[in-house]
Amino acid sequence: MPDALIRRATPADAEVLARLGEATFVETFVEGFRMDYPPDDLAEFVAQNYTAEAFSRILTDPEVAAWIAEDSSGGLAYATAGPNHLPHPDARRDHGELYRLYVARAAQGRRLGARMLQRALDWLEQTRPGPIWIGVWSGNEKAQRLYAHFGFEKAGEYDFPVGRTRDHEFILRRG
Repeated sequence: MPDALIRRATPADAEVLARLGEATFVETFVEGFRMDYPPDDLAEFVAQNYTAEAFSRILTDPEVAAWIAEDSSGGLAYATAGPNHLPHPDARRDHGELYRLYVARAAQGRRLGARMLQRALDWLEQTRPGPIWIGVWSGNEKAQRLYAHFGFEKAGEYDFPVGRTRDHEFILRRG
């Protein structure tokens, strides 16, 4: 399988990222982990986070960066990062946070997650002082192993809203 190109996303990628974002969220949580979100909660979450308008805001924010991995078939993975927003007593806004890292099911096994993570970490280390933070669903052991491989350790817990539903998340920190 040909190697995927990883590049910094631009505002022209908003529509592709919206489709990829929604598809990978559903693949990961609804299909993969069998999260039983009420339809209204899932619809609200998608409408707030996985539209071209939502990605346009991300892609035009000077404090945020996004990357996309693609090949001739289209978008395969994406990552977003920027100022920290996680609710931890030691976390500050000027620290960095990996917001999202998703790989389409059909593209898994190609080391795209690790490659995308490294891109985001390199950027965060160059642009943000202090530690780097990640929120990860408490049941996503595969992602937790990846982050541990990159030096992240559990620093706390919180509830992440998907509509009115709350997912129990771990807060991870490196540095």
